[in-house]
Amino acid sequence: MRTTSRPIVQISLDLINIEEALETARIAVAAGVDWLEAGTPLLLAEGLQAVKALRRAFPAHPIVADVKIMDGGYLETEMVAKAGATHVVVMAQAHRATIKEVVRAARDYGILVMGDDLGTEDKPAAARMMQDLGVDYIVHHVGYDERRDLEVQAGHGGRMPSPLDELAAVVAAVEIPVQAVGGLSVEQAIGMPQHGAPLVVLGAPLVIDAEAFHVASNDLGALLREIVVRIRGGEA
Repeated sequence: MRTTSRPIVQISLDLINIEEALETARIAVAAGVDWLEAGTPLLLAEGLQAVKALRRAFPAHPIVADVKIMDGGYLETEMVAKAGATHVVVMAQAHRATIKEVVRAARDYGILVMGDDLGTEDKPAAARMMQDLGVDYIVHHVGYDERRDLEVQAGHGGRMPSPLDELAAVVAAVEIPVQAVGGLSVEQAIGMPQHGAPLVVLGAPLVIDAEAFHVASNDLGALLREIVVRIRGGEA
């Protein structure tokens, strides 16, 4: 069982150029953020050069590469590890063989695996399956498009689905740490540790504009400092 001694605060750099990502990361680190995530938009725009740039600028910080691996598990994990990532994301929807290969490569290169349940029909079962295959963390994820789909909303009584809908069941299904992602408000994100999800991620739309992939706040540092302090129960 992998545990966390205190809540971990992660910023998802869902941006589209390295310079803005680095500046945002500097603000986040100064505010007390623990982990830096090279978000999928950043990786699509800038490739693994973004991970390398973050590693050079922040040699001591964990860096999550949100590559959302679906195939080529060993090779892609090897690539992100060599670029300087400490965590890699694999999808529960990938073949079990791919998840196994991601875990094998992660063990070979000394990094950790985050298993993402996005798009699965039975998220608690998907989380348990990924844990059984050796992933280190669960990302309980309701996607951007899913939240905005009118047919999906109709099935939820006319509201957007939320990670909170199944979070308790996912947490109960596994013994490894859980992170909840997708459409949470700032207040909901701050409350995640009380729901058994101690890995709190801040990205779009909380601090990054989900439509434009730019920083959403004119005073990001102050916002992040307040969030970090509240997540840690007043601990600066």
